[in-house]
Amino acid sequence: MPIKTVFNTSIDYVSVLDEHGDFDEKLGKDLIPDDDVIRLYEHMVTCRHLDEIAFKLQRSGRMGTYPQNMGQEAASLGAAYAIRKTDWMVTCYRENTGLYWHGLPMEYILLHWMGDERGNQIPEDVRCTPLAIPIGTQMLHAVGFSWASKYRGEDDIAVTFFGDGASSEGDFHEAANFSANLDLPTVFICQNNKWAISVPTKIQCSAPTIAQRGLAYGMECVQVDGNDLFAMVKVVREAAERARKEHRPTFIEAVTYRLGDHTTADDARRYRNAEELEQWKLRDPLIRLRGYLESKKLWDQGKQEALDKRAESIVGEVIHRAESIADSDMNDIFDHMFAKAPDELLRQRETLRTSSIGQDPSQLGASTPSTAPSVS
Repeated sequence: MPIKTVFNTSIDYVSVLDEHGDFDEKLGKDLIPDDDVIRLYEHMVTCRHLDEIAFKLQRSGRMGTYPQNMGQEAASLGAAYAIRKTDWMVTCYRENTGLYWHGLPMEYILLHWMGDERGNQIPEDVRCTPLAIPIGTQMLHAVGFSWASKYRGEDDIAVTFFGDGASSEGDFHEAANFSANLDLPTVFICQNNKWAISVPTKIQCSAPTIAQRGLAYGMECVQVDGNDLFAMVKVVREAAERARKEHRPTFIEAVTYRLGDHTTADDARRYRNAEELEQWKLRDPLIRLRGYLESKKLWDQGKQEALDKRAESIVGEVIHRAESIADSDMNDIFDHMFAKAPDELLRQRETLRTSSIGQDPSQLGASTPSTAPSVS
């Protein structure tokens, strides 16, 4: 038998506005109206300011561990802009900019990192999930949403975000296999920021791209400049259309970089080259987008100063709402667990004990006085 090729493919790299300010007029034509580019830039600047203030809140003891989003804003924002409000955004913990654009109130993220579970009580009209801290679990949830949409005959899709390190988790492979084999409308966006905490991508993935991991499952795969807002809008919009019309998943590798530490509990100087960081600062998505606007005479220093002042005011109000929220009631953990609490849970609430003896001390014998309050 002669040898023959049974599979051959290629993966495109998409860039519209590069770090040098070069804009591909053909790819970028009519991609984002100028007015929307301005709105998106203003949103990114406001979110960057909130990110910087959140860092200071943690350092001053007013908030717990926090993962900065600095440097990765374009990836999630471009995706959020390209999809519908009825689509699901299923994220990990570095997609604040996109979540806010999709409708999540800004203070919810702060409440989450302040340890207040009300930050995870997403408003009913906002199609996003609480932040996923375990690595990779959210991808399986996204597949569940996309399967439900297909089952109901709807055309809503699920877009899930994860890091390059998470693509090595079993959860990713299960989610990808399930989504591709069942023809589900899922968009997988891997934010390859070069580091899985302190492990460089080249150590945890020997392939030349993360994108090709989707090939094994029969997905369309593409690599994109994740710091290019225009390119992100283009590839996500195409993936969303494929998901709606063909019920087929897409794997998008967004090449980006986190300019801060992994979290405020990390010190990236111990493992990351300072020169590498300086190179990526020049590719900052905010700098790139501002340069584009200035080249089109749509932005100037006066507008920037006004925006900075407005962003400071908006963030100040967000901080105030987060820190001035009324204290939660201890009974909330009981009252919001079930629609109708079972008797055992009611006894726990009234006695503040989980053991049967704590709930009913009379079990110790007739000589022991019963101190447990009764439950009517």
